[in-house]
Amino acid sequence: MKTMNRSEITVRRLSNQHIASHSAARSPAEVLTSLGAMQAQVYHAALWALALRCRDSPTKSDIEEAIAERKISRTWLMRGTLHFASSQDIHWMLRLFAPRVARFRDRMIDTVVSSDSRLGPSEGVVRKAEDLFAKALGGNRQLTRRGMYKVLERGGIDTSGMLGYHLLYRAAWDGVICFGPHEGKQPTFELLDERIAGRRELSNGRALAELASRYFTSHGPATIKDYVWWSGLKASDARAGVEGASPRLVSEEVDGKTYYMAGRAQGPEEEEGDVAVHLLPAFDEYLVGYSDRSAMLGNEDTQRVLRSGKIQFTNGNGIFLPVIVADGEVVGTWKRRDEKAKVVVTIQPFMKLDKARIDGIREAAGRYGSFLEKPARVEL
Repeated sequence: MKTMNRSEITVRRLSNQHIASHSAARSPAEVLTSLGAMQAQVYHAALWALALRCRDSPTKSDIEEAIAERKISRTWLMRGTLHFASSQDIHWMLRLFAPRVARFRDRMIDTVVSSDSRLGPSEGVVRKAEDLFAKALGGNRQLTRRGMYKVLERGGIDTSGMLGYHLLYRAAWDGVICFGPHEGKQPTFELLDERIAGRRELSNGRALAELASRYFTSHGPATIKDYVWWSGLKASDARAGVEGASPRLVSEEVDGKTYYMAGRAQGPEEEEGDVAVHLLPAFDEYLVGYSDRSAMLGNEDTQRVLRSGKIQFTNGNGIFLPVIVADGEVVGTWKRRDEKAKVVVTIQPFMKLDKARIDGIREAAGRYGSFLEKPARVEL
């Protein structure tokens, strides 16, 4: 196999992540089984990230139906951050990651509890909160965050000072609760074991190998450093996972770095007629899934703009903005503005765009409008 260049890396990543139209998945659950998980702290952005990877142009309602049907679920996973994953994978992922975030998770609760001597020992507060949640949600009931806080307050636990949030976070990591369908604009919570009746359990070694296989199959070509960033695992655990997954992976040295990817023939590149321009949402895996993003941001014009500091692809809080990707490269950012009967997509390019790319943006915006079930207009 000849040495990959930057363009070939992005082409393969677009295909393996199901962004290229020829590689689109059949369903949101298939996307998540392939990718392992998808960052989802911005709920509406994560819905679009799932939809754009599926064939047949599913709408926002279609993705939310998959949530309501319990095919996909949302909870805190990699790096202690909210993710969507296939429901059948939630239990073994929690078991793999929970010990690795325990110190941070428990320190947050200890800090709040120790400031209020009325609450008692931290673990006692956690156990009480989880018992209250179990009783309130039993029988397939769902409550909003405000409803969950009321449960705690009626049980004698003050939710001020972020304690309510940290107790929700801890209960999710302990496998007691997870997110359910939205109630209007508000997320709900439900009992994990009632939402996902059949749990798949893997030993630690098998879980490490499974996660590594999924990551490098879907995100590859990628390095172990990329994988450590994405997963939040220790480097030693990441290497152990790669070793366990090695029968399914191949590697290639490029500029002194070892890239891993699936040990199978690569799919075709974008075919004639494919949309080569994509409007990716905030925190999309195409950017957030790697520590080294130079393949997607290496265009000289893009680098010149980013060095100037006038335009960024992240904001001051580290939020990955929605980006325009053309032929695998980030060429600008975009934002949405809702109007009564349509959605307006405003673009901020990093460079002068030719007609083909502008036409591609309009076509991609049309797909985004279909997802929202509204006409879309591009504002240049």
